[in-house]
Amino acid sequence: MEKMRPALSPTKAAFGNRVPKQIQRCLPLYITAIVFFLLMANLDLLGSASSIGNSKRGVTPDQKPLLAPAGGNNIIINNINNNNNNNKSAIPIPETFPRKVWQTWKVDALAFEERDLGRARTWTAKNPGYRYEVLTDNNDMYYVEAHFGLHGINRPDIVDVYRSLTARIIKADLLRYLIMYVEGGVYADIDVENLKPIDRWLPRRFEEKDVDIVIGVEVDEPTFAQHPILGQKSRSFCQWTFMCKPGNPFMLRLIDGILEWLHGVALKEGKGVGDIVLDFDEVLTGTGPSAFTAAALAEMSAREGREVTWDTFHNLDEAVLVKGMLVLNVEAFAAGQGHSDSGNHHSRFALVKHRYHASAWTDAHPRHMHPAYGEVEKCNWNAECVAMWDVNTAAYEKLSEEDQAKLIAIKKFTDEADRVKAEQEARFLDALEKQEAQKPVFDPGPQLEALSADPARAPVAGGAGAGVLDAAAPATVANAGLISLPLQAAAADAAKFLPAAEFPAAKVPVADDKTAKDASADGKSEAAAAGKSGEKDETTKDEPILGAGFGAS
Repeated sequence: MEKMRPALSPTKAAFGNRVPKQIQRCLPLYITAIVFFLLMANLDLLGSASSIGNSKRGVTPDQKPLLAPAGGNNIIINNINNNNNNNKSAIPIPETFPRKVWQTWKVDALAFEERDLGRARTWTAKNPGYRYEVLTDNNDMYYVEAHFGLHGINRPDIVDVYRSLTARIIKADLLRYLIMYVEGGVYADIDVENLKPIDRWLPRRFEEKDVDIVIGVEVDEPTFAQHPILGQKSRSFCQWTFMCKPGNPFMLRLIDGILEWLHGVALKEGKGVGDIVLDFDEVLTGTGPSAFTAAALAEMSAREGREVTWDTFHNLDEAVLVKGMLVLNVEAFAAGQGHSDSGNHHSRFALVKHRYHASAWTDAHPRHMHPAYGEVEKCNWNAECVAMWDVNTAAYEKLSEEDQAKLIAIKKFTDEADRVKAEQEARFLDALEKQEAQKPVFDPGPQLEALSADPARAPVAGGAGAGVLDAAAPATVANAGLISLPLQAAAADAAKFLPAAEFPAAKVPVADDKTAKDASADGKSEAAAAGKSGEKDETTKDEPILGAGFGAS
């Protein structure tokens, strides 16, 4: 009997006998489609991961390093000409500036000293529609974690670096940039006084929607661009006060550049970020005005598609807008410096007044200090003074050890004399301010007659009613606070090298019961000439301040 043929197609696989022929024919197409969709999904995931990773690194394939204007550290700036997702800000940029004023300090506003409280009140009084906020040493870390941590924009690298930092000025610089990126508004240092309402800061010819940041010139001294010490500080924008919209990609690129720089310094020193040691110039070029300026010029160049140099802002009279970045002239945020043609605070352009009393950070990050001629910054950009400093320091290297010791001794004496004089002036001004505050409005002020306008006369440390101390007054227990034993020691050292007639001019108190005598001098020695600063107090009138414009924050 003939065997029966199978009813289904011959196959050894049980699967084939159960699947209709139509599906079997389409099966390769189904498999191909599934593989294609899986492949596309994986590519999308890989692209997203790459984007997230790149946003957290200092240098990416879409970034290029751009040098600071005068040999400073490299600032890493994204190449924003590439229109890809890596260059999109994580925070939407509004058309208007937030009505907020931000300051940072050691303590909150309730614990401000009277001096700081007075400055803060200028911001609230002139800007009643603005919210005023202060971040302190007690809440800054929480703020950074909240906004840049997992529940914020998720930048753990920023949080980790900020937590590791121990240098207060580096944290202060970085914190202002972080605040401006996530919230925007106006940032001002604690020693900055508001002169004109913020609503008047934007010139009328500019539309607010076209501006995403407002900055001002601080130092405009390009003739010193090649100076070995002053060069990198000779052209800079001010960062003790500026206004910014949140989500500004420039701010984030500046922050990323700072992180890259910090890691580079730590690697070079073989330490953690929290243990690095920085001098004054490194602070300026790493996070301060020089870094801010280099990043701003690089950002403008990227937005313009051409190199934007400082020439655009030299001798600036009117505000200039460069692709959303508005630059105001030097009088806006940095009037009354005594350099850069900065005018005075009575100018119609002056918007704030910087008091410079919160700049003690320089003690931890010293400037370049010549043993005999001190800091060239004390010349305050005076060309003749800088030239003399350069000549004297060059000649110093050729002197004998004995002659070098002679100049060093003279400098120590004059420095101590200047310190005593500064203390006298500070006490005099403090007493004058207190008496002025207590004076009745209707009283013409006869109670001030006891105080001389001569800064060589200072209030006695005994307090109100103790009178004043002249440099020639007898030294007593009442004025013991003004007696300088280091000054006497410095004078004794200097006396080993020079006769009394060659001492630099100075009026100082002497620690005995005899009448104080003036230290004789003709004021013609090279050391005295190079050490002079011409510093004047800005708390009473608009005159140059010693060291102004050299990165005070």
